[in-house]
Amino acid sequence: MKKLFSIFPTVILSSSLLTVFGADTERPLRIICFGAHPDDCELQAAGVGAMWAAKGHKVKFVSVTNGDIGHWREAGGPLAKRRREETTKADQLLGVTTEILDIHDGELLPTLENRKLITKLIREWNADLILSPRPNDYHPDHRYTGVLVQDAAYMVTVPFFCPDVPHMTKNPVFMYYPDHFQKPNPFKADVAVSIDSVIEKKLDALGILISQFAEGGANGGPDLYPEGNPDKQKARQKQVRDGFARRNEGIANQTRKALKDFYGEEKGAKVKYAEAFELCEYGGQPNKEELARLFPFKD
Repeated sequence: MKKLFSIFPTVILSSSLLTVFGADTERPLRIICFGAHPDDCELQAAGVGAMWAAKGHKVKFVSVTNGDIGHWREAGGPLAKRRREETTKADQLLGVTTEILDIHDGELLPTLENRKLITKLIREWNADLILSPRPNDYHPDHRYTGVLVQDAAYMVTVPFFCPDVPHMTKNPVFMYYPDHFQKPNPFKADVAVSIDSVIEKKLDALGILISQFAEGGANGGPDLYPEGNPDKQKARQKQVRDGFARRNEGIANQTRKALKDFYGEEKGAKVKYAEAFELCEYGGQPNKEELARLFPFKD
């Protein structure tokens, strides 16, 4: 289980604009979420992903590596296949699209080739909003996913960078997932969103990722989820589910100010479970009205 982070929420977003959003506000939003491994997007954004999808918006979860060393017992192609199957099933439950890149787990680097790959994926999805890890995470794959996505900000608008894919005429909004790391700077919640209405769906989706959570992933062991012992397996599944519920409850409590800024004092005070995001200063800079368009969950 990942350590609960500590964050210090701030007033929601600057009113300065570095981009002009399209006039067609009625079309579905297009959101692309990047994670380093086949479980990261689900952990960080399954709630908002399910809510966007339920409203008819288009959401894609991209794992930048194939997760092929993320288990204590299994590795290589069989593990990559297993994790793909688990993640695809979880994402189908959430209503989002899945893509898993064929890069070895633990070997991601911020190369020019990978920068171009991420830039092309954002352009092809015609994204309004991009979510990713921050570039100062404990895991090198998480870190470099953050760096690669950050490096794609602005480059997605440059016509002769990756000219085989049409460039974007506006710089979309880039935001980060939360974490507990304090150096060189702590996470700051620019928006926090209630996922009370979909918390059970999120927990159901995370429960599908048996290899990573019930079995403990790379740092697990045979005693966590013992084969042939359904009682212990059931108890372990409940332990994992309850832990993730507490995690999202902790996010709500730690981002209470951002929740109140978004929903108003009374409604924000009642939110039990939340997901939160920090604005990257390199992409589009939405004001409160544009933020409400990107996160249409106030009703």
